[in-house]
Amino acid sequence: MNAKQRKSVIVTGGASGIGLAMVRYFASQGHRVAILDLNEEVGVKTAGQLSNDYPQAEISFRKCDVSSWQDQASAFEDVFQKHGALDVVLANAGVSEQGVTTAIDLREETPTEPRLKVLNINLLGVVYSVKLASHYMNKKPSFEPHGASRGLIICTASNAGLYPFPTAPLYATSKAGVIGLVRSLARPLSQHGIQINGLAPAVLETNIAPDKALFKDMVLTPMDTLIRGVAKFVEDPSLSGEVAEIHGPIVTLRPPHECVDDDSARNLEVFWNLGYA
Repeated sequence: MNAKQRKSVIVTGGASGIGLAMVRYFASQGHRVAILDLNEEVGVKTAGQLSNDYPQAEISFRKCDVSSWQDQASAFEDVFQKHGALDVVLANAGVSEQGVTTAIDLREETPTEPRLKVLNINLLGVVYSVKLASHYMNKKPSFEPHGASRGLIICTASNAGLYPFPTAPLYATSKAGVIGLVRSLARPLSQHGIQINGLAPAVLETNIAPDKALFKDMVLTPMDTLIRGVAKFVEDPSLSGEVAEIHGPIVTLRPPHECVDDDSARNLEVFWNLGYA
C-alpha cells in the first residue's frame, strides 16, 4: 500500500472489545490507526502488540475521556497534525448502565439523581466525535473523483436503540440517540462529501457487560459480522445515513420509518429549506 492509499483512522474505545476489532481490521490493511481510550495501561499495551502484529501499519495510542470535549478536541487535533489528514472515524466508545438502571426506582423514599454516565459517554461523546471528525474531514481538498468520499464516520449504536430495552432504558436512550444523529446528519454532511453511518449490533461478547455470566444464555453475534458491517460502509461511498443491524451472521440495513402522511413529509422538507428549527 502506497502513502496515498493509507487511511488516517481514529477509533474511540479502541483498546478492547468492538473497538479493538475495528482497530485490527484497519491495521491489517496497513493503515494509520489512532486508538483513543480512557484505559491507558491497556491502550499502550494494545498499541504495542498490534504494532508487532501488523508492522506495515502505524498504530498509536492517546488517553482520552470521550465525555470531555477538551480531551477529544485535543486528541483529534493531535492525530490530524501527525497524520496530515483524517479519513475514517469510528465513534465507538461506550459503557453499559453497569447493573440495575437508575432511570426509575420506585422503592426510594426520596428520589435520587440518576447516573448519567451512560448518556455522557455513549451519546454526548459521539456528538463530540462527529463534530470533530467532520471538521477535519472537511479540510480535505474537494477535488476528489466524482462519487468518492472525503471522509467516513461510523457510530456504534446498538439494536437496543431499535427495540424497547426495559432492562437498561438509559443505555437504550443513548443508542437511539446515536441512530437519530446518524440519520439526521447524513443530508447536511453529504453536501460536503462526508459519509456517516451507524452500526446496531445485537449481543456480542465484550467487556462492556458487568458480568460475563450475563452472556451464558444469550445468542451471540460473531465479531466477524460487525467487521463486515464496517467493511460495507468503507467499500461503498454511496452509503450514508444508514444503520446496519448486526445480528448472527447477517448485516441488515434498517431504513427509518416512512412518513405517516404527505403533510409530515412536506413539513420536514420545509424545515430543511429553512435551515433551522
